[in-house]
Amino acid sequence: MIESAVTSALDALGVDYQTMPCDPEFADTAAFCERYGIAPEDSANAIVLASKRPQGVYAMFLVLAVSRLDVNGRCRSLMDVKKVSFADAETTRRITGMEIGGVTPFGASGNLPVFVDAAVMERTQVVVGGGSRAMKVTVAPDAFTAMGATVVEDLAARIQ
Repeated sequence: MIESAVTSALDALGVDYQTMPCDPEFADTAAFCERYGIAPEDSANAIVLASKRPQGVYAMFLVLAVSRLDVNGRCRSLMDVKKVSFADAETTRRITGMEIGGVTPFGASGNLPVFVDAAVMERTQVVVGGGSRAMKVTVAPDAFTAMGATVVEDLAARIQ
């Protein structure tokens, strides 16, 4: 059902996209890229962060798989909180309706702000989660701005 919400959200944006099935055992980024021959620099991770102080502030961040999110610097500042950490699987599921390994900004339940690292926008296309661990979506980065995401410089540092 979540996969239908993802494709419906993409259809509503009027952007070109492709879906691809994914063996749930290989949904995590490194395993997915290796199994399906996707370059890590063309794969983007949607990561949900949750505030610790104050509690109850959430945001989604999209970064390339070859990057490390600046959680305690840039993200914390964008969320305007004192302390933040990665949302656990249960919180991510409750906030987005999606499972880790399939999280995507498209079709997420709730009203999460979405921040996209500027490096994502430099790619021709990126592969993101499809809502579940069984589907991935390939889109051009302009799909993120079409959905109202905020593009941010220096959101992540390249690790590879």
